[in-house]
Amino acid sequence: MQAAVFSFTKRGRDLARDIGSFLANVGYETMVWTMPKYEIEDVVGYPTDYRQVTAEAMLKCQALVFVGATGICVRAIAPHLRDKTVDPAVISVDERANYVIPLLAGHIGGANEIARQMAVAIGATACVTTATDVNGLFAVDEWAARNHVALGNMKAAKEVATALVNGQEVGLVKDDCFSIVGDLPKLVVETTAPPVGMALTVFENVAPFATTLQLIPKAVHLGIGCKRNTPIEKIETLVLGLLKDLHLDLRSVASVASVDLKKDEEGLLAFAKKYRLTTSFYTAEELNAVKGDFSTSPLVQRVVGVGNVCERSAVKASGYGKVLLHKTSLDGVTCAIAVEKLEFDFSKTGLRR
Repeated sequence: MQAAVFSFTKRGRDLARDIGSFLANVGYETMVWTMPKYEIEDVVGYPTDYRQVTAEAMLKCQALVFVGATGICVRAIAPHLRDKTVDPAVISVDERANYVIPLLAGHIGGANEIARQMAVAIGATACVTTATDVNGLFAVDEWAARNHVALGNMKAAKEVATALVNGQEVGLVKDDCFSIVGDLPKLVVETTAPPVGMALTVFENVAPFATTLQLIPKAVHLGIGCKRNTPIEKIETLVLGLLKDLHLDLRSVASVASVDLKKDEEGLLAFAKKYRLTTSFYTAEELNAVKGDFSTSPLVQRVVGVGNVCERSAVKASGYGKVLLHKTSLDGVTCAIAVEKLEFDFSKTGLRR
């Protein structure tokens, strides 16, 4: 992750350097900027106007901190705002380190939590203003971002937040392969009774409430086998068709797994890259050690050293999760699908990692 810190005075430069050190310590690759006349070691003078540097940082950084007047920050970022789902965290800090104010992407971008921890680090007060936070309520968008869970749609997420702020219960349902540890947040109940609720699911169109926010974990793993030099189009045809048939949300897919003989298979790698999936490639010995009831192909056994690539790969990649689909073949491609048995803690937030 990347961050940028901006300052405009000598005092602000010194504070910006301290903030840069804090951000580096919590995992951000950080660039600290100041006016050219205040440049020192570890603090770089703006090569052009600071607004141009801001424009670039808004595109490539996950966090921006402005040390100085809040108005400077607002005017610098305003032309570059896109959407709350993609905008970076933006925080304003006065140069006396009195207040740390998260201005943008408080939940999804993590500005609120960065501000809280930064305030402790520099001896300031964090001024968090989002409604759920000031009322001590669950912020579903922040929780989802920290737990690698996609939100079905932002309109429903807003309805969940509105219900909670208005003191109304919000329902919760989940797939049977998921479990919840710890207490549920205030006003969140495991029931379908309320008109507004959340569904923790890997499936599409799960709507047990009048207004349903789908929470979609990256928990589905694809085990794929294919003939040598199979093009991406053939892999897509089978996999996307199977996901559609099973009503699985594409956003729930976490990885592609196969035997290590396929680690240089261009079509398979291209498929994983196109859909931003991680890849795992296992040796025949590793796959043979996977316990379960799998079909076996004598030909695949002779050529690869394991009688079933896709099913064993999916099960291993999912950590021995639930098999949703056994070996299915089409045009030289085989696919099996498994889902992890995950535990979710609704109190888990913290810094974005």
